[in-house]
Amino acid sequence: MQLTDFDYELPPELIAQVPLERRDQSRMMVLHRDTGELEHRTFTDVIDYLEKGDTLVLNDTKVMPARLIGVKEETDAIIEVLLLKQLEGDCWETLVKPQKRVKEGTVISFGDGKLKATCIAKFDEGITHFKLAYEGILYEVLDELGTMPLPPYIHERLEEGSRYNTVYAKNIGSAAAPTAGLHFTEELLNKIKEKGVNIAYVTLHVGLGTFRPVHVENIEEHHMHSEYYEMSEEVAELLTKTKEEGHHIVAVGTTSVRTLETIMQKYNRFCACSGWTDIFIYPGYKFLAVDHLITNFHLPKSTLLMLISAFASREQVLTAYNEAIRMKYRFFSFGDSMLIL
Repeated sequence: MQLTDFDYELPPELIAQVPLERRDQSRMMVLHRDTGELEHRTFTDVIDYLEKGDTLVLNDTKVMPARLIGVKEETDAIIEVLLLKQLEGDCWETLVKPQKRVKEGTVISFGDGKLKATCIAKFDEGITHFKLAYEGILYEVLDELGTMPLPPYIHERLEEGSRYNTVYAKNIGSAAAPTAGLHFTEELLNKIKEKGVNIAYVTLHVGLGTFRPVHVENIEEHHMHSEYYEMSEEVAELLTKTKEEGHHIVAVGTTSVRTLETIMQKYNRFCACSGWTDIFIYPGYKFLAVDHLITNFHLPKSTLLMLISAFASREQVLTAYNEAIRMKYRFFSFGDSMLIL
């Protein structure tokens, strides 16, 4: 399939710049895959589509304040470093701008030396490995020196950093939010539980694999960067029971989908496990785990759009997106939601 097959024209004014005051008041488009029918609802109505015995699967990763602005020690040049994932010890994979100013051995200083990063390797597309030096606990240092790594299409300042995390975020390690989960409130989750719907948490730390642009015209040549995932024994047993009893697994977000499908592909069952996944889901993929999907509206030509075009069909998804544009839905990270049944 070609990259242009997943393109669409989006008016810039539909890119949501700030979150809504109430998370769960976003609009929700419902796409019925069997008929192609579209409904226009509010996100709190999601409970109407969940049945007793279903299991809602949420990604409980927490976004780090991973964007750091520092200076190159030799020249005082301003360097931006985005922490992507921890490799081993204090070694990290990062994205650097401008990378051409950094070479092996270059030291970047942040916060007058409270944090220092020494370049140990360089790769294509801005990817750079650094060894960090600091005193105390790294995440406390990042809370002081870093900022939330908002996507480049968001130009407004985020007043509350917590709004770029889900209300259930727990396991810190992501460079971007699993944005489909941003719509949930504690109150809504409690109502869902009261209906008899199970809530299950998996972890996938969102890194370059999720948001890296596709640069090849033949999408099958695209390679996903790996991201770390975890599933507990308790969750594995719950998901197995859900399937055995004929209920639905409802994945919240493409990161939850990728975690569940990775595990089913690898083990042909749900089980307690952790590891790295570079699964790339695009049309033609046969889903093994997920029955329904809650997601946001994604960028043109993105791997996220390809994934939901595999879950529904490309034609259904692009028809839905054109309708969302006509109806002036809000797009991307802080935008509206979509439920695919």
